[in-house]
Amino acid sequence: MKTEIIAVGSELLTPDFQDTNSLFLTERLNSVGLDVAFKTIVGDDEGDLARVIRTALGRSRLILLMGGLGPTEDDRTRETLAKVLGARLIFKAAILRHIRARFRRRGLDMPATNRKQCYAIEGAEVLANPHGTAPGLWLERGKNRLAVLPGPPRELRPMVENHVLPRLAALGRGRMVRRTIRLTGIGESLMESLIKPVYASVPKAVRVTTLAAPGDLAITLTYRGPASLSEAQAVIEGLESALLKALRRWVYSRNGEGLEAVVGALLKKEGRTVACAESCTGGLVGHRLTAVPGSSAYFLESAVVYGNAAKVRRLGVPPALIDKHGAVSAAVARAMAAGVRSTAGADFGLAVTGIAGPDGGTARKPVGLVYTALAHAGGVAVRRDIFYGGRAMVRFQASQKALDVLRRFLLKADMD
Repeated sequence: MKTEIIAVGSELLTPDFQDTNSLFLTERLNSVGLDVAFKTIVGDDEGDLARVIRTALGRSRLILLMGGLGPTEDDRTRETLAKVLGARLIFKAAILRHIRARFRRRGLDMPATNRKQCYAIEGAEVLANPHGTAPGLWLERGKNRLAVLPGPPRELRPMVENHVLPRLAALGRGRMVRRTIRLTGIGESLMESLIKPVYASVPKAVRVTTLAAPGDLAITLTYRGPASLSEAQAVIEGLESALLKALRRWVYSRNGEGLEAVVGALLKKEGRTVACAESCTGGLVGHRLTAVPGSSAYFLESAVVYGNAAKVRRLGVPPALIDKHGAVSAAVARAMAAGVRSTAGADFGLAVTGIAGPDGGTARKPVGLVYTALAHAGGVAVRRDIFYGGRAMVRFQASQKALDVLRRFLLKADMD
């Protein structure tokens, strides 16, 4: 059952828009046991769209097209698909009544341009769209099944849940169970060498994939087969146990959660609070912590003290300390953490200072050098790291390390 997603819209080929619908569709397709084999983004050009559709029809049994169903001239998905299939477009009075009523409820007359949305491909089932003017379509042509969906997420998602998934459930191939383990503080090569012996025990029904990014690694286990849910989960859990035995020291999540969510849950569970003092990360640690819903229960404040004067004024870092050791030093990181913990009245003070680059490094203090400090009731712990990569990569790895230092302390784990 090859499954394919086609996202239509020239705006998706610019740096200003992201195709988030494909992520949603993939997750929902997986939930009914369907894997996605191909994803394509194509612009509004009719010729390009026709070529993409013909290719999809030849290689995939299930095709989901989204976007290009609007009332404007550049919305051509419906018309192009009809031409490729050699089918007529049939005017549907019921769609016209729905669109007119929608405008009438807003005290408006339906523009003439919306009339093009009242046509359905011959032989297609019309999928109602209570959230917009573009109805969806479901077609069956020989071995192919096609769902044609509107692009706006608020219209697409209910249509998928209410109309598409019930039709797809019968097309699934067995059970699918997925688990994602996430790690930090370990490189991809070392991780691979440690889990290589585990590969020999991977059942044929399980696929193991890894995704590596600076400061963050993910191992995804996907079971797909005829087993019951409990049997599939048992297979995944057995393999997960073997991986944890080899990698437990670096694992921070077993269900795909980000490190900021894991740290937030630990702080909330213990009823503890944190405040941050950030130099090279420029507020990234605080940003990540506050991106988690409910973070006001444990996050108090963040001081972005980029300049030395700010470190002195805001956190009480002694100027002599900066003069002697430099802003990027264990001593200053320690003072920053203690200072923000004191001024905020937090249980923990988390501080980061470093050289993100691309300039500013020296032989003694190279680009990528970062000091992380954690102040708590028992004192202040400091660690030194050197991260590699561009400025954004160094900043992210520094924020990841800071969060992991706090996580390990909360779990009473070794910081090293």
